[in-house]
Amino acid sequence: MNKLREKKKIKFDAFVIIFLVVVFCYFLTLIIPSGEFSREEINGVVTVIPNSFHSTPKVYLKPQAIFQAIPEGLTASASMMFVVMMVAGCIEIYKRSDAINKLVSALLSKADKFGSEKILSLIMIMFGCLGGFLGWNEQIVPFIPIIISLCLAMGYDVMTAIAASAMVDMISFSVSPSSVYTVGISHEVAQLPMFSGFSFRLILLIIFNIIMQIYVLRYARKVKKDKSYSIMQGIDDAQFRIDFSETLNEKMTGRQKLSLLVFLATFVAAIIGVSSKGWTMNDLGAAFFFAGVMGGIINGMNINEVIDGFISGAKDGLGPALVIGLARGIQWVLTTGAVIDPIINAVSKPLRALGPISTPIAVTFVIALFNGLITSGSAKATALMPILIPLADLVGMTRQTMILAFQIGDGLTNSLWFTSGTLLMFLTIAKIPLNRWYKFIWKLMLILFVVSFIALIVAVKINYGPF
Repeated sequence: MNKLREKKKIKFDAFVIIFLVVVFCYFLTLIIPSGEFSREEINGVVTVIPNSFHSTPKVYLKPQAIFQAIPEGLTASASMMFVVMMVAGCIEIYKRSDAINKLVSALLSKADKFGSEKILSLIMIMFGCLGGFLGWNEQIVPFIPIIISLCLAMGYDVMTAIAASAMVDMISFSVSPSSVYTVGISHEVAQLPMFSGFSFRLILLIIFNIIMQIYVLRYARKVKKDKSYSIMQGIDDAQFRIDFSETLNEKMTGRQKLSLLVFLATFVAAIIGVSSKGWTMNDLGAAFFFAGVMGGIINGMNINEVIDGFISGAKDGLGPALVIGLARGIQWVLTTGAVIDPIINAVSKPLRALGPISTPIAVTFVIALFNGLITSGSAKATALMPILIPLADLVGMTRQTMILAFQIGDGLTNSLWFTSGTLLMFLTIAKIPLNRWYKFIWKLMLILFVVSFIALIVAVKINYGPF
């Protein structure tokens, strides 16, 4: 009797994918000639001098650079990694106090009255604001498991939860009116008034979020009605399922309410601090460490319980934090191998022959491709803006339009590139395979790219400025 052998599909997790990309980038450094642009410092910002590219002696990295990239990436991303772990530790303390469970239970009780779709819509609005106005991505990590548990309890699936939170956050970042990481740096290099052109990007942000609301709610509605429609079939989500029946009818204690107010105040302080007070990642980490400790004290936990809860939460945040650090190793290999500038020079040359209408669309594509190698928006803005701004002047389009093209190419593909540490981090938390993520998002991305290209053409026609 012939036995049928089941063919097991090989699944690569985020760490394997990143390591393979590091290896690929190492081989790129062996075949691409070395070179660099001259740079100058203006008002404390180091920028590239246009048309200054020149060859340099070839830099050959030794094979051990493949492995050296890992600790180098972790070191370069240390502050961001610690923020993720600090916030994760803080959230765990609030979980153990039952404050968060009762908060979720309160939301579930409202779902019967107001409807689960309204709650889902509010979640998307909240994360749209975090990504759209603050440029937060990695900082929302600890909230993801809570959103997943809430969505599962409302009858949706894990994909719905990630789409309503992480996806909305990342895509909103792509047209942020006030992101210091892309718009702020680009405006400084382009000598434009800081956050000028706010209204046009705000309109685009609203349009993007309306499209995402329709797209996610349409999928969520089908999943709730018929679970066979879920893209997540066959993937265990038991770790996210929480029985809220015991706390559904329980009211919060005064201590729990007070602790949540402390957390909310910390969250608001973090928003103000990042947007207007120049807070660093270390400041954010300190703020949420304070919120965690205070939450434990207010809820009557002793010092050992607070420490144990914090360490347990930080452990949960370690995996996603490592993904961020490992992904940074890709940039280290390319930078140390002296091939980033040659790549920038090569991709920018063909753009000089294009007209004002086609240039911003072409720039969007080029930045989208380049984003696969360097996912940091601020790093790309610092390196590319000194080249793109003179190009805008040359073809007769406004600098503001060029920055918008850069912003869209950088931000939209953060939800697509398998080299994006942020994307892989969210998918790792939710246990979503990359192929299923692409199956869910590809139609939405096509729609958003079309809308983006229309917006860029409009920007050219109206001389989107001030200049």
